Amino acid sequence: MVENEQFSGKNDIELVEMSLKDQDNFLYLIERYEAKLLRYIRRITNIAKEDAEDLLQEVFLKVYLKLNDFDRDLKFSSWIYRITHNEVISNHRKLKARPQSVFLNPENDLINNLVADLDLEKSIEMSLLRDNIFKILDHLEIKYKEILILKFLEDKNYWEISDILKIPMGTVGTLINKGKEKFKEELARQKIKL
Repeated sequence: MVENEQFSGKNDIELVEMSLKDQDNFLYLIERYEAKLLRYIRRITNIAKEDAEDLLQEVFLKVYLKLNDFDRDLKFSSWIYRITHNEVISNHRKLKARPQSVFLNPENDLINNLVADLDLEKSIEMSLLRDNIFKILDHLEIKYKEILILKFLEDKNYWEISDILKIPMGTVGTLINKGKEKFKEELARQKIKL
């Protein structure tokens, strides 16, 4: 195996090609996506870290087994997120898991992007929102929760979200707008309870 420095400058397609030639090179794709996908799994599933890591292993196994089927004209990151999404859905159906609390870092700048994009009333203190943003997301329907996480926490664009969720780009925009409305409604509902 070649030193890691030689792989850091490679793009995803190059790493895929190298992995197809030598399976040991797949490790570099794992290293590139492991933290991102683990964070994504935990955000949308609310499962314990150990369970998320097990699920991530299943994802990487599927990615490895399907690597020959990857269309080099598509974006690899969207492809691997779609496999992750599908594996999460499959796991959810198997376990019929009940949502638990979301594990996210409240200091995350992407959360601030979500808050700014929602254009919430200035009367809502940012600290209150940070403390409750995860609680609010947890109360949304999965379709709104997932799309808001992909857009604002995973920083995916409309095309990538469309590819990951296998829905039209127009639907992505509609779901994001509806998700923001639902987020505002849940925020107002929870604020009343405080």
